[in-house]
Amino acid sequence: MSTDTNTNAEYGADQIQILEGLEAVRKRPGMYIGSTSVRGLHHLVYEIVDNAVDEALAGYCDTIEVQIHEDNSITVIDDGRGIPVGINHKAGLPAVEVVFTVLHAGGKFGGGGYKVSGGLHGVGASVVNALSNWLEVQIFHEGKVYQQRYERGNTMYPLKVVGECDPEKSGTQVTFSPDGSIFEETVYDYDTLKQRLREMAFLTKGLKIRLVDERSGMEQEEEFHYEGGIKEFVTYLNRSKEALYPDVIYCEGEKNGVYVEVAMQHNDSYGDSTYSFVNNITTPEGGTHLAGFRNALTKTFNEYAKSNKILKENETALSGDDIREGLTAIISVKISEPQFEGQTKQKLGNSEARGAVDSVVSEQLTYFLEQNPVVAKSICEKSLLAQRAREAARKARDLTRRKTALEGMSLPGKLADCSDKDPKNCEIFIVEGDSAGGSAKTARSRATQAILPLRGKILNVEKARLDKIYGNAEIKAMITAFGTGIHDDFDISKLRYHKIIIMTDADVDGAHISTLMLTFLYRFMPELIRQGHVYLAKPPLFKIEKNKKVWYAYDEIELNKILTEIGRDGNNKIQRYKGLGEMDPEQLWETTMDPETRVLERVTIDEETSSEIDLTFTTLMGDKVEPRREFIETNAKYVQNLDI
Repeated sequence: MSTDTNTNAEYGADQIQILEGLEAVRKRPGMYIGSTSVRGLHHLVYEIVDNAVDEALAGYCDTIEVQIHEDNSITVIDDGRGIPVGINHKAGLPAVEVVFTVLHAGGKFGGGGYKVSGGLHGVGASVVNALSNWLEVQIFHEGKVYQQRYERGNTMYPLKVVGECDPEKSGTQVTFSPDGSIFEETVYDYDTLKQRLREMAFLTKGLKIRLVDERSGMEQEEEFHYEGGIKEFVTYLNRSKEALYPDVIYCEGEKNGVYVEVAMQHNDSYGDSTYSFVNNITTPEGGTHLAGFRNALTKTFNEYAKSNKILKENETALSGDDIREGLTAIISVKISEPQFEGQTKQKLGNSEARGAVDSVVSEQLTYFLEQNPVVAKSICEKSLLAQRAREAARKARDLTRRKTALEGMSLPGKLADCSDKDPKNCEIFIVEGDSAGGSAKTARSRATQAILPLRGKILNVEKARLDKIYGNAEIKAMITAFGTGIHDDFDISKLRYHKIIIMTDADVDGAHISTLMLTFLYRFMPELIRQGHVYLAKPPLFKIEKNKKVWYAYDEIELNKILTEIGRDGNNKIQRYKGLGEMDPEQLWETTMDPETRVLERVTIDEETSSEIDLTFTTLMGDKVEPRREFIETNAKYVQNLDI
């Protein structure tokens, strides 16, 4: 503990700071929007859109438009009731000014304005205002256009009438420009917004959401409108898979004040793609509504299988995992007073939601199965196959455990482990091929860097059941080396390395191998990614030599920058690396492995667009060719450094 003291510093009552108004938001933005990264930047848009969606949920809004302007400012327009313009007598200010300048003020705190609502604890509009260079709001109300402007949260002038409009027109228009002194990046990504807005439209059937990009050279627009709501959401998510039966199963009802909507359909894959929402807010960690759904599903299918002799009396009941194999499902509940565990709204805690979902799904799914015996039988048969595969996987897992116990050695033979045993200090490089593995073993720092070379391309887990996965030597080596186990056995406290670094060649084959490994980690060890333990190494593409000096460039932009600085002439010797094996150990250490000089990319999951991540993996790694071709055609313009 440091004993240094500053004798001039005082700590008394007057040193306690009181952050008034929106100062607290500007001082600690991460507390309110999660981060000041690109993710936090996009969250500003979601907060304003959430308010408009709440109007739609209340039955007053049909259309929302989001515009990205040339200067990366954003406009959100809705045709709802419009934020009230009258005086809020408690604050002595117009209600609209209260909404944009006072934290925890709005129509979502029991005042009867909304039956259900999303938004960020009712602080959305004021937080967006606080974190913007400027924000202008216009309200269309009874033939008049009201306007007010704020700069960095400060009101610039009183609410005033700036024009007239059709007396029938109502709604709110918010335009804001994010503050570049707070955010790391202020350029909006069209695709990120598109994915989130599409999801919002699926969850609010009948609502139209239009996204318009006005930026020069990037002009595009799309409209999302789904009368089928979450049924269409399931169809959309299953488009890269082969559905087991044609119609999406849909359950809807209200119980104990909780409105429940569930849509589901099985496909030919082996994963479980279930997404849960509360008042249109995603709950990545599930909660009581998800627990109710899973209980209803397991109970109902087992009862059906037994009563129809698909499952004999003495046979083991189907587990939830068996029944959910190949399932795509959306659980959406609307509840007036949602209680979330933690500030980030990751998990629903309302006990009544569990009973409501269980009741609605049990009753309506039972009816569906009785009315559709062919579909019911096909699901039960798939579940029985899953049960057998799971049992085979368990035996393979147990056999592996017994072997390691008998042999007294738990780590794979080709692993070159590090000597430090503190996981916080340790990192493991997953290296493609024995040649690069040999260079990496020579180059590494033996104290903290482990090397695991893999031979060829690992199994594509998108097309394999657990028993096949446990039978694959390369995957088994990774599972054993990491120490956490996978799937239901996963335990992050047993992780042996806090950095898992995928190091492959900077070519098409290397990218494919990286994708196969990321598919495995995402499907069976997603918590490693969520907690920031997975990285991609970035080996250089070019080596430049001139007058006995050496530079490395990681892309063509950097190459051109270096050549401009050193002069473009005949003395330049440029080498284009095709693989890690071309580098000697010293070069590999200096460019790719030395913590002081290397470039690593951390792999992250954006929970707000997790359904799109799932769809991307299925599209790229699944069996259907047509969706993959469409994906490649759409994204080909973004490809750089493609080996031909």
